[in-house]
Amino acid sequence: MIFKDRFEAGKLLAKELKKLKDEGKIVDPVVVALPRGGVPIGYEIAKELNAPLDILFVKKFHLL
Repeated sequence: MIFKDRFEAGKLLAKELKKLKDEGKIVDPVVVALPRGGVPIGYEIAKELNAPLDILFVKKFHLL
């Protein structure tokens, strides 16, 4: 499936997760997103679930 942008992808995923929350299968959710692409998706999910959104900053490292 191809999405218009990450916001659209987040909205569609959020709808599915909202169903699980409404069924009681998700309780007290917290959304954690990675920068560089994950924040727009996480924002839409957090908004739909009325959940806090946190951003996890990571640093890439390379093994020699």
